[in-house]
Amino acid sequence: MTDSALTVADLTADLTAEQQALDDVVARLDLDAWDMATASPRWTVGDQIAHLAYFDTTATLAITDPEGFRSAVDGLMGVARDGEKAIDDLTMGAYRRLTPPERLAAWRDGRRRLAAAAGTLADDARVPWYGPSMGGKSFLTARLMEAWAHGQDVVDAVGASRPPTDRLRHIARLGVMTRGWSYANRRMEAPNVAVDVMLEAPSGAVWTWGPGDASETISGPAEDFCLVVTQRRHVDDTGLRMAGDGARDWMVRAQAFAGPPTNGPDAGSS
Repeated sequence: MTDSALTVADLTADLTAEQQALDDVVARLDLDAWDMATASPRWTVGDQIAHLAYFDTTATLAITDPEGFRSAVDGLMGVARDGEKAIDDLTMGAYRRLTPPERLAAWRDGRRRLAAAAGTLADDARVPWYGPSMGGKSFLTARLMEAWAHGQDVVDAVGASRPPTDRLRHIARLGVMTRGWSYANRRMEAPNVAVDVMLEAPSGAVWTWGPGDASETISGPAEDFCLVVTQRRHVDDTGLRMAGDGARDWMVRAQAFAGPPTNGPDAGSS
């Protein structure tokens, strides 16, 4: 299926499957594993699930009650000036007070509500979010990316296995689309050079983006590209191959998610 042919229903199904893939990992953990540190500063495995639970809940609110969602945004912005701990307390505090089984149940309930809400979206719907509103399909793609990326933090922390799937196409496409954002977020101009991206899918297919005749290229495993654009791996610790200074510069700065600019892990840290 081409990117343009995707529907809200397709993305909802893939989001649900991606969440379940992480659930399959977390459900097997013993209670002590929930307190293991992850690569995200200050966050444990349990905090990763709390983060997903909170934002799945606010995503549902954004679809079903936009005014209520805007109030939630105001509340978050109100504590942001007090620093990261205050943000963590607001977004994760209630979940941190739950036992691991209770927290897992809360996340599952939030996921069910989000899937039901997503089922009401038209393919051309707009959804308010933190910053500009998003098209419904982009909105659900971002939720899938969050589930996969924070899931990677959990998988890395506990040494679990989560086989890659072709759902990575959604994240790879988002990574390509956010090339300009990765620079604008840093108040920089992106290099004025076209880059062709050619990625090897888990299924064996080859996914391509770009003009098709660019002198600069990025190629390699799709999973590695997704790890780089979500800042879970440094590009030098992956199998990606880059031709051209602009292609490498993009991969060093890539950021497929919203928020202030961050740099991800250093080379050799994974």
